[in-house]
Amino acid sequence: MELAQRILDAVDQIPTGRVSTYGDVAARAGSRSARLAGFVLSQLSDEHTAWYRVVRADGTPAPHLADEQLARLRAEGVIAVEGRVSLARYRFRG
Repeated sequence: MELAQRILDAVDQIPTGRVSTYGDVAARAGSRSARLAGFVLSQLSDEHTAWYRVVRADGTPAPHLADEQLARLRAEGVIAVEGRVSLARYRFRG
């Protein structure tokens, strides 16, 4: 559970208008597992977690959440082109 909390804390560190990848979040939490970061977000995040600031390594959102995720990012000034966020422009590594 400690690792899961570190993953959630790493997501909380992503500033408004920026994104991180699942791998970035995992690394900041002390894990090498991007899949674990995704699992933790899907199971343990709440309404205060900025889960939408975490994208895949290619800059795309989770397919089943794409519309909501891209809308929330757009509201923060993160623009996706053809469903992909530019990691070169918006990536936060912390």
